[in-house]
Amino acid sequence: MSTEFALDLRLARRKAGYTQRDIAHLLDASQTLVSKLEQGHQQPTLEQIVSLSLIYGRSFESLFSQLMEAARFELQERILHMPDGVRSYVGTFNRDASIERLARRLADEHDACGGA
Repeated sequence: MSTEFALDLRLARRKAGYTQRDIAHLLDASQTLVSKLEQGHQQPTLEQIVSLSLIYGRSFESLFSQLMEAARFELQERILHMPDGVRSYVGTFNRDASIERLARRLADEHDACGGA
């Protein structure tokens, strides 16, 4: 996990005036877990992401922007190497159009984020 994400998490906690123990209590987790999240040694679960977003009053994307950018980049790379020879039938009718839309959306989001 990135150190920028961990620092952002720690900064959000400190700005709100919470202790790691406070966050641990709100997450129903250990203080050790909060420390690991803030040091970048562990990624939060989806449930923890939702809770952290609510605790800090920040959107998923603003709190996890670097993770979103990494996922966006990985998807853009994977789209370039989609499996060939997929059997054409009613269940794959929209496949090519969906892949193109995904690629466009990822590129547009990348451009909107300043190409970061």
